[in-house]
Amino acid sequence: MTQDANEPTGSPFTAYERRKASSDSVMNNPLGGHFGILGLSAEAWLAAIVENSDDAIVSKTVNGIITSWNRSAERLFGFSAAEAVGRHISIIIPDDRLHEEDTIINHIRNGRRIEHFETIRQHKDGTLLDISLTISPVRDKNGEIVGASKIARDISERKRMVERQRLMLREMHHRIKNLFAIVSALISVSERSAEAPGSSFANDLRARVAALAAAQNFVLKESEGGSDGHASTSLFGLIDAILSAHQDKNGARIVVSGEDVSVNNAVLTSLALLLHEFATNAIKYGSLSVNGGRVEIEVSRNNGLALTWTEVDGPPARVPEGSAGFGSELERMTIASLRGSIHRDWRPDGVRILVEIPDQLARR
Repeated sequence: MTQDANEPTGSPFTAYERRKASSDSVMNNPLGGHFGILGLSAEAWLAAIVENSDDAIVSKTVNGIITSWNRSAERLFGFSAAEAVGRHISIIIPDDRLHEEDTIINHIRNGRRIEHFETIRQHKDGTLLDISLTISPVRDKNGEIVGASKIARDISERKRMVERQRLMLREMHHRIKNLFAIVSALISVSERSAEAPGSSFANDLRARVAALAAAQNFVLKESEGGSDGHASTSLFGLIDAILSAHQDKNGARIVVSGEDVSVNNAVLTSLALLLHEFATNAIKYGSLSVNGGRVEIEVSRNNGLALTWTEVDGPPARVPEGSAGFGSELERMTIASLRGSIHRDWRPDGVRILVEIPDQLARR
């Protein structure tokens, strides 16, 4: 390897190593005035970091007047820097949260930092945003507090995930309670059947519980098989799988008629939840809770899918009193996910339910 003409005789370093060391020395010297070959002052370097941060970074005076507003703040809140700077920070605070600003300013005036304060702020278009704030006092060269810096991070997705987890836990709790009700009803039905000659209580009950398991397997397999959202399956097949545990030996307790249609597997679980909810309520309060009661299901298509669930020869249907329970909330969310509608007619011998779903979710 040849020696650089400027390298001292006997030097243990190559020319490249000496140049690299010289460059690193400048880069690591905060008092050097410039950051190496980049030609940026310390202030410019810091400004570039703030401007290109993924978090919204805002500064304001102790009176709440915005003095700086980075690009992420523009993206998060919708105001450009030109629109925001010079205005009061309350432009992004909902009316019911304005009291928070007084508390924040009081902390800042007393030199106290606020970390990871989760709150709600407002986009320019009025949309509410879940955010986490970290707020620090800003001091001048004399140590006097002249303002505050705010770092805002959008936590909306995290909040949505927490809400989904909460809903899943409530659904699991709801399903477990319903499972006990269903098993209890199956025992009652099987016990009545066991009074007939040659019948077996244990075998009858075992068959009904097995039917429930089969329904769950059907929904799971069909949902997994249609994970691309384009596969479809028979609606009559789904109805049979979900309700077979409540059918009698003659197939007369639950009667399905009309036009069988194929539904996208992407919405299969939602339909299964609705049918399960209808059946559970029928077992608890409706026609399937009494001897001789039955359910008639009619499926038709016009500009969409229409499923009519009619309970016959059951107790009088009454509008539930009090606030809606979780079952009603789950039903509302399910029908919303299908972009459909649901209507009930509370009749003397049982409820009639009409479910309508847009045509694009059903296919022949």
